[in-house]
Amino acid sequence: MVSVLTYGRCGIGSYGAGALVLYGRAGEQTAIRDLVDAARAGRSGGLVLRGEPGIGKSALLAWAAGHAQDAGLRTLRVTGIEAEADLAFGGLVQLIWPVQERLDALPGPQADTLRAVLGSGERAGRDRFLSGLAVLTLLAEVADDGPLLCLVDDAQWLDQASADALLFAARRLTAEGVAMLFATREEGFAAAGLPELRPSRLSPEDAALLLEQRGLAPASPEQVIERSAGNPLALIEFAAAQRRYHSTAGPMPVPDQVLASFRTRIGQLPERTRLMMVTVAAEGRGHLTTLLGAATALGVGLDDLEEAEKAGLVEVGGNVVAFRHPLVGTAAYQAAPLARRVAVHQALADAATDDTCRARHLAAATTSVDEGIAAEIVRAAERDRARAAYAAAAGLYEQAANVTPDVRVRAYRLGEAASLALSAGLAAQAAELAGRAEQLVDDPESAARLAPVRAAVEFELGERRVAARLLVDRSADAEPDAAAAMLRTSAGYAWFSGDREAIRDAAERLRALGRPDPMVLGMAYLVAEDYARGLPLLAEFVAGARRAAPDLLTGSTEHDEDAALAWGAYCAMILGADADAAELAEAQVAHGRRHGLVGALPQALQDLAGVQVQAGLHRDAEASVAEALRIIRDTGLDQRMARLNSVLARVAAIEGDEERCARLAADEPDTSGMAGLAALSLLDLGLGRYEPALERLEAAGRGPVRYATGLLAAAADQVEAAVRLGRPDRAEEPLRRLEAWVRAGGQPWARALAARGRALLTDDEDDYLRALRAHEDAGRPFERARTELLYGEWLRRARRRSDARVPLRSALKTFDRLRAAPWLDRARTELKATGESLVPAEPTAANPLDRLTSQELQVVRLAAGGDTSREIAAQLFLSPRTVEHHLYRAFRKLGIRSRRDLPRLDLDLA
Repeated sequence: MVSVLTYGRCGIGSYGAGALVLYGRAGEQTAIRDLVDAARAGRSGGLVLRGEPGIGKSALLAWAAGHAQDAGLRTLRVTGIEAEADLAFGGLVQLIWPVQERLDALPGPQADTLRAVLGSGERAGRDRFLSGLAVLTLLAEVADDGPLLCLVDDAQWLDQASADALLFAARRLTAEGVAMLFATREEGFAAAGLPELRPSRLSPEDAALLLEQRGLAPASPEQVIERSAGNPLALIEFAAAQRRYHSTAGPMPVPDQVLASFRTRIGQLPERTRLMMVTVAAEGRGHLTTLLGAATALGVGLDDLEEAEKAGLVEVGGNVVAFRHPLVGTAAYQAAPLARRVAVHQALADAATDDTCRARHLAAATTSVDEGIAAEIVRAAERDRARAAYAAAAGLYEQAANVTPDVRVRAYRLGEAASLALSAGLAAQAAELAGRAEQLVDDPESAARLAPVRAAVEFELGERRVAARLLVDRSADAEPDAAAAMLRTSAGYAWFSGDREAIRDAAERLRALGRPDPMVLGMAYLVAEDYARGLPLLAEFVAGARRAAPDLLTGSTEHDEDAALAWGAYCAMILGADADAAELAEAQVAHGRRHGLVGALPQALQDLAGVQVQAGLHRDAEASVAEALRIIRDTGLDQRMARLNSVLARVAAIEGDEERCARLAADEPDTSGMAGLAALSLLDLGLGRYEPALERLEAAGRGPVRYATGLLAAAADQVEAAVRLGRPDRAEEPLRRLEAWVRAGGQPWARALAARGRALLTDDEDDYLRALRAHEDAGRPFERARTELLYGEWLRRARRRSDARVPLRSALKTFDRLRAAPWLDRARTELKATGESLVPAEPTAANPLDRLTSQELQVVRLAAGGDTSREIAAQLFLSPRTVEHHLYRAFRKLGIRSRRDLPRLDLDLA
């Protein structure tokens, strides 16, 4: 592949085979040297150089390449090109092309994804982040031969798919010996999570040295230095121009002055030279076959660039056409009249050997509607969709819509563009596209076809009630299959938003369609507090999901099947069927790992963590949430962070960590689970603050999501708080609802909580004993320990101190294991009141696994199960080298030497 190179950039004092000399860049060079040296030592890292055009970013990358070569690093390069910013994987191809022979070493789904990027495979995975995982593994594979430096210039012009992949890899690099250095302008290329360095402006002294070294002697050097404002490119350009710049509208930014200078110089060139420069700029990639084919059709050729070469604007050598700086190409293209640009793009489309490039140039060349061209652009969009390049596909669908003559078809294509933009994580763009599509339709059927896209956008933007109601309303005008799908989705949206009316309407309309859905109908009964009919229907849905799970794990990754598994796990949690919920959540996670569904995994891990918390597996839950948070950080899906934090808020509440609980519970976006509210109430209860705990739960019980399982389970907390306050009258209603739910669902843990609540009201020992018997099969150790504590307190008050010690000791042991400090203190106090002299007799022995980080614990457990480092890496979306790094650190902390020692460890620590 031939690339348009942009070299000979500013800030370089000397060219040639020797080392580059830079002026005023000591701090930047030190940072880059540290990055390279870390890679030589086996540590990975990334750095972003951010600054205005001409400030010297490319010069620093060139210096980094020379320093890396001297240090023995291999270098891979990527250059973002403005003309192909919407060309899917254009940047990634540059990175992969020189090392494509290493793809066979990657796990199957990752290798398939990168082959699809290169055009040698049929289809990539559905997840847009799988390419980033594949890049991470590929870089680690290449670095096995020695440290590696990846240089990415003009990152602001990378296509979305390439930028996502490179950033995902950069954020996940740990111990591979890979350094990634990005150069980008101020705008674009958001690289949260990576350190940034802004190259400084040249001092007057360094500017004078650069002018002297370049042999530039302007008539007024002080004026040139002042006007350039420390920008090296401006300094060189202004000095070479030998003139002063004025602006009648006030001072222009330095880059704009440079651009104006280039336009002026280009305007002085012969017309054929200007036409050839526009062709090079419009083609962008430097694909010589296409470039020369278009040039011939336009009546020009490479020889016509001679005057531009003499002017120092371009260089032509071998199979390379190089602008001195990207601003030269920008100036050449912008200076050309529209008619000339259209003619150039048409010639490039006719000469293109790649269908996607042809479609891109056709779109730029078309000034009127044309269904033939629109259809060709759509075909290119579908190819990008198949490669999970959703942002590029969205752009192509929008371009196709712009030249589509039929209004309804145009609206449909804008709707597809909106859907693809949403899949790419571009919610604001999706909203704008959906809005444009809606303005074009005036018939109910077309509006119904657009409704799922608009609703998905609204849901993603936080307008969950709007999304639910839109789907319910529009379903009446949709085809039966589409209507049923819309209504199922609307019920899910409504459940999360607390719109009980929308859930009921969705259930009624599904029944009217002759397609009753057990999940939706079950939800409708639950919001009406008809537990006897609602819970069995959800149990039916969960049973179906459990039957389908084994086939899904070994089969395809179709969206409907994925959604059924996810909803099955969620419905199991609504039921409080802990064993089913754990099975389905684990299946979700395994499915996501197997198929590389990076973007879907945080939700699956959240479901799993919720089950683990209930089971008292707090370390496991923390590991699941930590993994999900790492994925969120590395993919930019930050809107999901609060949902994950709310899961751990309950752990903080149990531990009595007030500050952490409040922080984790804040800004919980999903009202249905009410996890944050329930956690804060539990914290208050543990700390003896009964009035705020009761008031918070009573307010939630009057709210729109009183049907949520989290609130029903918290009814036991509400009862306890009311009794502690001496207000048993405030306990009757929540206990009634809990007991009704128990009669319909019959989960052992729920029966235990209802019996405990009744015991607090009746002061009857038989109720305590019924609660303890139910706990035997319940699997929620924290709740069992609370019942044991309350029963022990009752026994002590009944002056049966010897009997009280048995449940209190059991509660103490559980609270100690769970680090439940407030509850542990209460159990100790009660035991002391029974005459227990030593509580406990000896401190609990520290488990060596406590020394491990959550990720180290995950890696160690998988290694103990016999998985190789490559298999672990594929499951945890890491590189094999990072896995080995975690194992090395874990072995040292555990006092063992190898995997052979793992079986003797207890790896089931909660």
